Amino acid sequence: MDINKDAIKNCILDKLNYHFGVQAIDATPDQYYRACVMIINEILITRQRKFMTDIRKTEAKTVSYLCMEFLLGRSLKSSLYNLGLLDPFDAAINELGYTLEEIFDMEPDAGLGNGGLGRLAACFMESAATLGYSMTGYSILYEYGIFKQQLLNGWQIELPDPWLPGGEVWLNPRPDEACTVKFGGHVKEEWNDYCLQIDYKDFTPVLAIPYDIIISGYQKGRVSLLRLWKATSSEFDLQLFHQGDYLKADEKRTQAEMISKILYPPDHHHEGKRLRLKQQYFLVSASIQDIVRKHLVQYKTLKNFSEKNAIHINETHPALAIPELMRIFLDDYCYDWDEAWNIITNTFSFTNHTIMREALEVWPEELLANLLPRIYHIIKEIQKRYQEALCNKYHFTDEQLKALAIIHNGQIHMANMCLHACHTINGVSKIHSSILQKNVFRNYSALHPEKFYNITNGFNYRRWLCQANPKMCQFISECIGDGFHTDPMQLQRMVMLQDDLAVLNKIAEIKRENKIRLADYIYSATKIKVDINSIFDVQVKRLHEYKRQLLNVMHILYLYDHYLQHSSEELPPRTFLFAAKAAPSYSMAKRIIHLICCLADEINSNPSVNDKLKIIYLEDYRVTLAELLMPAAEISEQISLAGTEASGTGNMKLMINGAITVGTLDGANIEIKEAVGEDNILLFGLRNEEVQLLRKVGYFPSIYLSNPAVRNIIERLNSNIHGESFHDIASYLIGSSDGIADPYMVLADFDSYCHIQKEAARRYSEPILWNKMSLRNIASAGRFAADRAIKEYAEKIWHIKTV
Repeated sequence: MDINKDAIKNCILDKLNYHFGVQAIDATPDQYYRACVMIINEILITRQRKFMTDIRKTEAKTVSYLCMEFLLGRSLKSSLYNLGLLDPFDAAINELGYTLEEIFDMEPDAGLGNGGLGRLAACFMESAATLGYSMTGYSILYEYGIFKQQLLNGWQIELPDPWLPGGEVWLNPRPDEACTVKFGGHVKEEWNDYCLQIDYKDFTPVLAIPYDIIISGYQKGRVSLLRLWKATSSEFDLQLFHQGDYLKADEKRTQAEMISKILYPPDHHHEGKRLRLKQQYFLVSASIQDIVRKHLVQYKTLKNFSEKNAIHINETHPALAIPELMRIFLDDYCYDWDEAWNIITNTFSFTNHTIMREALEVWPEELLANLLPRIYHIIKEIQKRYQEALCNKYHFTDEQLKALAIIHNGQIHMANMCLHACHTINGVSKIHSSILQKNVFRNYSALHPEKFYNITNGFNYRRWLCQANPKMCQFISECIGDGFHTDPMQLQRMVMLQDDLAVLNKIAEIKRENKIRLADYIYSATKIKVDINSIFDVQVKRLHEYKRQLLNVMHILYLYDHYLQHSSEELPPRTFLFAAKAAPSYSMAKRIIHLICCLADEINSNPSVNDKLKIIYLEDYRVTLAELLMPAAEISEQISLAGTEASGTGNMKLMINGAITVGTLDGANIEIKEAVGEDNILLFGLRNEEVQLLRKVGYFPSIYLSNPAVRNIIERLNSNIHGESFHDIASYLIGSSDGIADPYMVLADFDSYCHIQKEAARRYSEPILWNKMSLRNIASAGRFAADRAIKEYAEKIWHIKTV
């Protein structure tokens, strides 16, 4: 179709008429939204068919990216932007009596992710499409996503997030490509004609139905495919139904559908662990079956499987893809073990995203054996052959073997299986990759250092700058041209303008407009007015102890006390903005949220300080909210204990929007420092080697009580913050009587943090200096683009070329 305003308007009217049976005057904004998505989907489907034709013709190698989450956010605006259709759609919608922003607001955030892991996966999909790589993402079609967060009297309440009623319009169902995933039962092995025959009986079948979301690249007509699996069952007991036992008759379907209900069900009890394991196997079994099927359709043989397929395991959640592909080769196609294993080790690669214990998954052997008996047999055989090889080649002792064991002491170690089976392992920042090799995986990296790479994370700057901050994007185009839209390194040319006062003033003007926009949202959401002239100090990320929202709170308590005692002193006003969800079963994280909310209530209601100090906790943090927050942020809080944050991508998104990082030398902060120079980042705190030394000799937080400011804060926590004592948090910070102390050393970094915050306030009081720092951050952010990261994956790990 000729894609202009009039053609789009006519298409919208046709969709309203034929799909909803309404005329334009009677149509709701939601119906307009759905009509627009239908038009975009048709364009994307056409592009996908053409791109797939090109892939088949060139026999291009394809990447399958397995991840438990893809945090897409809203898709309509992003798709229109990448397709170059924002302006004609805007004009068409305006003529029909609405604004495009009103239509965008009809779309819910897709409930397919939680935090950085899922957002990174979504950014990678867009970059792969833009650059022309053949890439398919695989995940689960979660009906309710993570959860909708509500704050009630300062406490986090988790509510279902029913995103599908507005989000399903993006889904293209493919029931013709459904497959069956098997759970439970028992396995009988029998040799027949030199081939091991597997008789799998009494299993529970779950039907995996694929739904596709097509993700557009920027401008060039190429796309990525995200395939999501919905769990259901075709089994229905008609006899029970006739007997009146209606619930029992449909029980198997209900149980099957639990698999794709919610992302990350709490696993602090047996049933939660079992459901998580079912989710993970459901994802990998359906995905691996799909990958094999597609390969055979084109090539008719599996001999060249590893030449044409790269399968990427993103964190340990999809690690069962390894034994699942072995199962298909061994059981369905009668490969011998060595031939199948050779294909496996040339196909899989693995990214580790964090050193947190919960990410290095370990499953009870008994649970996995009962739920996935054939997979368990294969893992045992992998373990047996691996241990024999280690003994024969290196003559390892039992103690040395334990560190590398896939199965040990009744537990199955998924990371160790990934290390053994994958041809490449990578970390996501320089410091994180170094920690993996020297600490977390040191025993394995000593044997195979050639397997390890670093690829620092990246983000989709076209979304987080060009779409989230359009005025800044337009101004950059006026300064250096449009080339940065496809070549992020061209942003560096902005540095030439760092002494141009007109440029610096314009950056400040745009930041102020973004602050006004955010302030309007804050007022509509909370009825709290914030001072546009205050420093917008932002900490937005998952709520976890290692991210140290507590350190931020301690500094606010310190400032609060100072403002109360020096009420006549001219002090710069500050607005502290928090947004974060805590895992439902993470009691300490939820307690920290309550502390922040109580402190906010006290400060915001105190007339003697609330013109100088405010705290805003914005509930239900999500991509759409982040798109409002990040362009308005002036200080970016990246304050994890050194050696605990793998990389971060929020630091990159805030950086490109001109915020100044206040942070430790952790994760990608180290590389941000290299990019912007030490004068344009505000660093504090212990370094990783100092943290390790403290852990070795013993960390004794109580010694910091000699600091009057620390002592006052601890007393405040023990006594009264808005009518409530936080004795538990105080004990956690200084070390309780049973010897338990804060493992993330908040008190050790407190003085240094307060000092750097004073320096931040001083620099903010010099607008030219601050705006110059802001410009340097914007100009230096190009190296953190997802485009760069995807190119490195393509060249170093997947060995794929653009189509």
